[in-house]
Amino acid sequence: MQRLNASTTPVSTLQHHRSLGAPGIVHLGLGNFHRAHQAVHTARALEHTEGPWAIVGVANSSATIAEAMREQDMRYGVVEISPERTEIGVPAVHSDVLVAAQQPDAVLDALSAHETRIVTLTITEKGYSYSPRTKSLDLDDPGIRADLAGGAPRTTIGRLARALQRRATTHASPVAILSCDNLTGNGELTGRLVREFAEALPAAEREDLLAYLRGSVSFPNGMVDRIVPATTDAYRQAVADRLGLRDEAPVPAEPFSMWVLEDHFAAGRPAWEHGGVTFTDDVEPYELMKLRLLNGTHSLIAYLGALDGCDLIADAIARPHIAEAARRLMRADYLPTLTMPADIDFEDYSAQLFTRWSNSALGHRTRQVGSDGSTKLAQRVPEPAALHLKAGRVPQHLALSVAAYLRCTTAPETTEHTAAMVDPAAEALRTARENASSTREFVATALRDGLLGDELAAHQEFQARVAELVDVLSAHGVAAATEEALQANG
Repeated sequence: MQRLNASTTPVSTLQHHRSLGAPGIVHLGLGNFHRAHQAVHTARALEHTEGPWAIVGVANSSATIAEAMREQDMRYGVVEISPERTEIGVPAVHSDVLVAAQQPDAVLDALSAHETRIVTLTITEKGYSYSPRTKSLDLDDPGIRADLAGGAPRTTIGRLARALQRRATTHASPVAILSCDNLTGNGELTGRLVREFAEALPAAEREDLLAYLRGSVSFPNGMVDRIVPATTDAYRQAVADRLGLRDEAPVPAEPFSMWVLEDHFAAGRPAWEHGGVTFTDDVEPYELMKLRLLNGTHSLIAYLGALDGCDLIADAIARPHIAEAARRLMRADYLPTLTMPADIDFEDYSAQLFTRWSNSALGHRTRQVGSDGSTKLAQRVPEPAALHLKAGRVPQHLALSVAAYLRCTTAPETTEHTAAMVDPAAEALRTARENASSTREFVATALRDGLLGDELAAHQEFQARVAELVDVLSAHGVAAATEEALQANG
C-alpha cells in the first residue's frame, strides 16, 4: 500500500489549498493535541487568507512522530470520529519537524529566526518547570539549574528564554508566546516564568533580555478544547480503509473543537477568526469553565471509571452512578464557582459535554485522562474547593475526586486501568500511604506535602472527608462511594 505523502494525498482531504510560505510559527510539543487542534485551526485560517504561517513542529525527545512526518512530506490524517461518521482531513501546515533532544541548536535557530512571529506550546501542565503551589519557577529543578548555567537548554522555559535572548541580541522582530495548555492564565503564567528565568541569569546576560521581553514579546492567554485520544492501529486502519493509503502518524479526534484567544500578538497572526477561533478581551471565564466543568469532571470520570474496571471514558459515563457523580460535581461543586461566558448557556454546555464523553467510537481511555493527576488536579480542585469551604460547605464531589485519585495512585493493583496510569507523585504518595498509621494520616500527609496547596492542607474537615471516601472506595467500591457523596450532598 502506498504511503500518504504530498503526491498521494487526495485533494478532497486537504484542509487548505495554498502554498505555506515562510515558517512563521514554531510549535513546541509535537503531540496529538497540537496536530489535531492548532494545526487544524491554522489550516482553516490559511484556506481563507494566505500568509507566512507554516509551522515548524518540535518534539521534545521522541523522534517517532517527527520521522513519520518527514517520510510523509509533513502530511498526516486527522481522523474525526463519532458513532455516526468518520471523516479524514489532512492539515498540511507543517514545513519542518525537529526533535529538541537531538537537534538543540536547530530548535534555538528556529525559535530565534527573524521570520518566526509566534511560538505556540502544548507541553502539558508538568512541562512548565514551576511549583503549582507558589506559581513560580522551580529554581531547584535540575533542568532549570542546568539551563541557567548555559549549554543546550533542556527545559521549555530555558529554550524560550535563551531563544529570546538571541532575538534581543540580533534585534529580531517581535514575537508572541502562546501557551495552549490547560493552565489558568496560561499566557500570564508563561510570561512570568520566562521573566523569572531571565532575572535569575547573571547581570551581564539579563539586561538585554529583560528589555526585549518588556518591549517586543507578548504572552496572550488562551483556552483550548478538543478531545484527542492516543493513536492506535485502529486509526491507521481507518486511514487505510478510507484513503487506500498507509499513514504512520494519524491523529484521532472528536468532531468538537474550540479555541478562545486574546488578540494580543506582537507580530501578527493567521486569520484564525476564519478558522473557528473566538477572540475575546477576557479569556478567564472560558478557561475556568473548561478547566472545571470539562477537565475537572473528566478527571473524576476517569478515576471512578478506572476503579470500576472501565477501559474507556464512554464506558464509565454509561454507568449511572458515575454519570450522576459527574452531574453533581458540575452542578453543585463547580458551577457556583464560575461566571459562565455570556455566549454560553450552562445547560447546553453540560449536555454537550455528556454527548462528547459518550462518544464510544472515539476510544478515549480512562488511563490517558487519569495520568498526571498531581499536576492536573492542582489546576482544577483547590480554588473551587476553597470557595465552598470558606462558605461553610464541604464540596462532596471535589473530595470524591481527590479520594478517587489517591485510590488510583496508591492502589494501582485495583484494576489493569489504574495500574496503567502514570503520575510523577505516585512513588511519594505510595510511600506516604505505607508509612501512615491510618487513611486520615495518609491524606493529611499527601495534602501537607503540597498536592493541592496550603489552604486545603490546613482544612481538617476536607481532609477528613477525603479520607472517609478513600476508605469507602477501598472497602466497598465505586458505587458505594458515589452514593455516599450523593447522600452527603443532599
